[in-house]
Amino acid sequence: MARTKEFDPDAVLQKALELFWERGYEATSMAELVRHLGIARASIYATFGGKHDLYVKAFERYQQTRDLAVMEALSQPGPALPAVRSLVEAYAEEALCDERRRGCMVVNAAVEIMSRDPQIARRVEASWDNLETALTSALTRARAQGEISGEKDPRTLARFLLVMMQGMRVLGRAHPDPGRLRDATAQALAVLD
Repeated sequence: MARTKEFDPDAVLQKALELFWERGYEATSMAELVRHLGIARASIYATFGGKHDLYVKAFERYQQTRDLAVMEALSQPGPALPAVRSLVEAYAEEALCDERRRGCMVVNAAVEIMSRDPQIARRVEASWDNLETALTSALTRARAQGEISGEKDPRTLARFLLVMMQGMRVLGRAHPDPGRLRDATAQALAVLD
């Protein structure tokens, strides 16, 4: 007779996400996972696979949640430019208000392990592609609605904003200088005028 799990795999995955987000992949040991998740090592392996498998699942959860929120914010009916501006401002605020300095898990993975982990590299690239596509779509709508000049290329603007916003996340994690981030945000928003 198969035993029933004495823990909620969904809740455990969320706890793993929090730990990996806080500490990163390399700095999180299996012993820390066991302690933090409150389940046995054998249960982690049986339910999620090894540490890498658990990290990938946690990363996927983070990515799905964040990407979905961005897509929803940028695809609302009506004027598109205010949504783009709000997103840029939200990235800056998150960078400034992240007291725990966790940053963005996608950016953290890109910096920490993307170059040597093809599975994570594909997921990071997919997240960036999703953001670029959502921004391009919103800026295309903004141009069609007369919110930005017809001479502005939505894809080029989207790429600029993607790089700028990811850079804000790196600076926010490393050294969130409010003046630097606010000036950069103002300049990025001015490009949209």
